[in-house]
Order: sequence, then structure tokens, then C-alpha cells
Amino acid sequence: MNFIVQLSYLIAAVLFILGLKAMSSPKTARRGIVWAGVGMVLATLVTFLHPAVQGLTNTILIVIGIAVAGGLAWWSGRRVAMTEMPQMVALYNGMGGGAAAAIAGVEMLRALRMLPEGLQSQAQALASDAGISMAAAEAALRAEGAGSANIASALGADVAILAILGALIGTVAFSGSLIAWAKLDGRMKRNSLVPGQKYVNLLVFVLAIVFGIMTFFTDSILVVTLFFALGLLFGVFVAVPIGGADMPVIISLFNALTGLAVGFEGYAIGNPAMIIAGTVVGAAGTLLTQLMAKAMNRSITNVLFAGFGADTQSAGEALEGEMKDVSAEDAGIMMAYAERVIIVPGYGMAVAQAQHKMWELVELLQDRGVEVKFAIHPVAGRMPGHMNVLLAEAGVPYDMIYDMEDINEEFAMTDVAVVIGANDVVNPAARDDAASPIYGMPILNVDEAENVLVIKRGRGAGFSGVENALFVGDNTRMVFGDGQKVASGMVQAVKGL
Repeated sequence: MNFIVQLSYLIAAVLFILGLKAMSSPKTARRGIVWAGVGMVLATLVTFLHPAVQGLTNTILIVIGIAVAGGLAWWSGRRVAMTEMPQMVALYNGMGGGAAAAIAGVEMLRALRMLPEGLQSQAQALASDAGISMAAAEAALRAEGAGSANIASALGADVAILAILGALIGTVAFSGSLIAWAKLDGRMKRNSLVPGQKYVNLLVFVLAIVFGIMTFFTDSILVVTLFFALGLLFGVFVAVPIGGADMPVIISLFNALTGLAVGFEGYAIGNPAMIIAGTVVGAAGTLLTQLMAKAMNRSITNVLFAGFGADTQSAGEALEGEMKDVSAEDAGIMMAYAERVIIVPGYGMAVAQAQHKMWELVELLQDRGVEVKFAIHPVAGRMPGHMNVLLAEAGVPYDMIYDMEDINEEFAMTDVAVVIGANDVVNPAARDDAASPIYGMPILNVDEAENVLVIKRGRGAGFSGVENALFVGDNTRMVFGDGQKVASGMVQAVKGL
């Protein structure tokens, strides 16, 4: 039976890896999700055959929990709007970190329960051999040091270390992801909770490390409880200062932390599927986080502690020049008579739910012989791949969607570049103004197009608070209004030609 269990875990792990690999491309993402899902079902079912589970008396509760949670996940997944997908990703990612932390908590409680039982067993043997009372035997054992047993001795040093690390990482990912969800969902607007937030964060982190070390040597449930509480608090304090511009990076980072925590706890309970799946997810999440931070020309520590994107006040000097606006109808006519058009979507397109109307516009332009492409910046939207998901949902073919490095050189040969909802990722100040807070951040070279159309609800700055020099460029025309309504106006203009 153990052979079947281990073989099934191996197959599940292979399915996880293949699924994650397939998810790296939009063309194979659906297949990857199915493979990973099959692996998860297999790993879950075979766990009931694991020898360690055979003696459990709460199997029915486990089945009920799986059924209820699975039903809620299916229901929420079916009804969630594409604009709310980042919130769901953050929430579900937090659940993974919380589950890993819960496993660590259960193992630590089991260890604490084992300590007095082990002492009592030794005392009974000593009382029988020496012919003394239990109280005297326990006193003698404590005098010899048996009473100083701790979590490390109960679980083993290696298991205890990984369980504690997994608990800390999992609690941080759990509470931090919940804050990310609240910010993305508009339920939290604050960017600080206490004065001197950065210093408080450092203090809480140091205390969490100290109590983590104490947990290794403790036999007190109070120490363990305080350790978990500090981990949760640190996750909250880390995520609160993060602004909208940094959300894709922080979500990816929490995903990496969740994978790492799952891998650690898999070792703690001897589950190979968890070890492999957690390691793969943690490695992939870490790589993605590094790539996205690089796309913003910033380090991970800068994302976590600089608060970029949290300050909505304007930064830098006032722009010279004025925004020149044009009607949606005139903008549509301009595109209709162009040869090449590149569309750059951003979070504003998601908010306006304008992806379907933009695709309708593109189809009309293609019917007129216009070459149209979509350009995606690595950190566009509020989660990795956010814009790709929205465009795929609208029916945009994958071969029309280009990454920044693949399309940037084409802007100089483009008749019209259309920006809908994007801001900082098209700001030429990142390339030209050394005094700008976003200087050095790779951007889409939209300003090099012959004509630029910017669809924008208002005249304010983006989430970073940095004024956008693109908006006052000589070749730029602003199309003010709700993205979906503007796109509808463009569609009508093209149809009327």
C-alpha cells in the first residue's frame, strides 16, 4: 500500500510540473490547469490511503470540509468577473499560505502534547523499576533534565526548523494576501497603520524571528501562539504600504512564499507531493517576482519598503505643455485610415470592462486592411498576466498579443498607438528624466509612434503619482471618458465610414 501511495505522489508531482510548464503560455494554459487539477485530485485522494491517516477518527469531517470548500471554490470561480480576477488570485493564494501555516500549527500542538506524555511514560517506567511514587519519579526526571524537553526534541531538529520556517512564511503570505485582496477590492485605502511604519515593520520582523527561535526550544503553547500572531501581524504591516503600481509584484511574491511554505510543511509531515509542488511553485513565483521587479527597474526590497505606488500625490516637476483632446469619433476615423495600429491596454481597460468593445473595434479595422497588434507590459494590470487574461476572454487571438521586448521597436513604424487605461508603463519620463521616481523603468515606447491616442477617464496621474509626459506630447491626443463608452464611439465612427 505504501508503494502505491508513494507512486501516486510521484505521478501527482509530475502532473504539477507539467501543468505549471503549460501555464507559461496562453496557448497551453487551459491544458496546464487541467493537468495540475488532476494531479491535485490524485494527491488528495491517495492521502486517504496513507498509513498515517488510517487511524484518524475525523475522516468524515475531512470529507465534508473538502466538499464544502470545493463547492465554494467552484461557485466563486464561475461567477467572478474578469475585472475581479486579481482579487481572487490574491485571496486563494492567501488560503494556500494559511493552510501551510495551519499544518505547522497542528504539528507543533502535537509535539507539545507529546512532551508531557513522554515524561509520564518515562516516570511510570522509573516508578516501577525504583519502587517509588509517580510524583517522585517525575521530580527525579525533571531534576535530570527530562523536564526541559521541547518542540525540537519531539519533532526532531530538522523537522522543527522547517515547520517553524513554513509557519512564519505561511502566516506572512496569508495575512499579506488578505490585505492585498482588500486593497484590490477597494475595501482598504490606507497606506500606513502606525507612525513610522517602516521601523515598526522591522521591529515586528525581529520579534517574529526571536519568537521563532524560542519556539524551537519551547514547551509553552503561549510562545507558539505569540510566534504565529507576530507572523500574521508582519504580513499585514508588509502589505499595507504597497500601492497599486506594485500589486503585480507583491502578489507574485506572496505566491512564491506560499509555495515555499507548502514545500517546508511537506517535509515536516513527510508528503513528497507537497514538497515537490511547493518547491516548483516557490521557484516559479520567485523567478516571476524577479522578472517583474526587473521590468520596473526596482529591487524586491525597494518594492516592500519604499512604498512606491502608495503615494497618490504628484511627484516631480509640473509638466510643460497642455493636453490636447479629441472626440472618440475623430479618433476612430484616424485609426480607420491608418496602416499600422498598436493597442496598449492597462488596468483602466479592466475597470471599464472595455476589452470586448476594443476587440470589436479591432475586427472592424482589420476588415479595412489595418494591421493591428496588442502590446503588453510585464506589470500591466494588477496581477501577472492580467491583460492577457482579459484579452483572451474577449476573444483576441494569442498571436496578436506581444510582450514589450518583442514589439517595442515597432512603435517607431506605427501610424497610431492607442493607450487605454495604462499610465506609468508608457511614461517617457522613465527613459528621459533622470529626476523622475520611475527613471530606469523599462517602458513601452508609445511616444515614438506617429500619432498617439490616450483613452483616459480624467486628467490625474497614475497609481505611482508621477505625471505622464506622454499626455502633453506634440503627437498625443487625449480621448477623455469611460473606456467602454469611448470604444463604442470609435466603433460607430468606423462603421459609419
